[in-house]
Amino acid sequence: MRKRKNKKTFAYVAFTILALLSIAFVFIWFLPTFTGTSINTPNATEIADSASPSAAPATETPSPTPDPTPAPPVFAEAVWMGVGDIMSHSPQLPGAYDAATGKYDFNPFFANVKPILEQGDWVMANLETPVAGESFGYSGYPTFNAPTELAEALRNAGFNLLSTANNHSLDKGEKGVLRTLEHLKALGLQAVGTASSQADADALIISEKNGIRMGLLAYTYGTNGIPIPEGKPYLVNLIDETKIKGDIKRLREAGADIVTVSLHFGTEYQTVPNESQTTLARALAAAGADIIAGSHPHVLQPYEVVDTFDEQGRPKQALIIYSMGNFISNQRGDSKDYGVIFKVNVKKNMSDKSVQLTEVEAIPTWVHRYRLDKSYRYRVLPVEATIAAADDKLLKPTDYEMLKRDFAMLTERLKSMK
Repeated sequence: MRKRKNKKTFAYVAFTILALLSIAFVFIWFLPTFTGTSINTPNATEIADSASPSAAPATETPSPTPDPTPAPPVFAEAVWMGVGDIMSHSPQLPGAYDAATGKYDFNPFFANVKPILEQGDWVMANLETPVAGESFGYSGYPTFNAPTELAEALRNAGFNLLSTANNHSLDKGEKGVLRTLEHLKALGLQAVGTASSQADADALIISEKNGIRMGLLAYTYGTNGIPIPEGKPYLVNLIDETKIKGDIKRLREAGADIVTVSLHFGTEYQTVPNESQTTLARALAAAGADIIAGSHPHVLQPYEVVDTFDEQGRPKQALIIYSMGNFISNQRGDSKDYGVIFKVNVKKNMSDKSVQLTEVEAIPTWVHRYRLDKSYRYRVLPVEATIAAADDKLLKPTDYEMLKRDFAMLTERLKSMK
């Protein structure tokens, strides 16, 4: 009996061991299924793929969106024109008088330069005479008063801005100033430099052309010893550097893109500016003036272009014209019968609001005085164009010789400070 029992025990143990071995074999065989690995030896490519971070599915990198092409800058342009002294000497009146109508006609004075002046957007002159009307009496030097038809002819020729601050502003007193302003306003001409009240004197004059805003100022060194009425300093603007700089600043703050300052200063008949002229003009350019339009010497003086900066510190240039001579007068000899039309192109970048003077042209002019009868007639002629055409029937060969000689002299004088 004992021997049989031992056989059973051995069989049970053997069976148990066999079962455990089977279970172990099954576990080992199916282990890759549960762990996701292979018992086969991986090849080099599989090793590299499993070791590399880029084994994850590749995603396409989007191309960067190109920046939009910036729009080209947009510019606005306008033309500034300026001339010197508009005088009314006594000999200029008889030939312009029409007895049939009882009126004056000064339009022929400017007929030959009208096509040039019409190219300007701002066209200004120094009106060196009151136009107070007949009741004040027409008179020439030393106390002027011209017919209102002179101002009308200026308007017809293309002028729209007139400086009235000069040494002859008070030739007919306070009432002459006020009447002149009335007549100019009625003709649609903007006067600057004289005023009928303190409020008018303090008002800012800004003229906009083609989207460009120009501020305008005018001052004179004096009034030929005629006192400005007490308590009425507004009647005539006198040169005061501190005040002018303040006025330039006010114009800039009011949105003026450029500023023109008309200055009646210098020494009569001197062909070069004196030290006080250059010092003042350059100081005003540094303070923000873009164009200095000088008058009073009655002869041409040089002009210069100076480097300066705008309010944002950007470089720009300013134009200083020390004297534009006589545009129309009876004065003769020693170049007193010559003047100049300055033509300046003003260009504004509408994006950053910067403004530049891109072209400056000086066009010398000559006052041709001649007689058809006992009275003188007057014409303002563009010198270079007149020489080139050589077909003016009112001119003599000697006139052409003189014009050629003087044109070279005037050109050299004008550019001597550039």
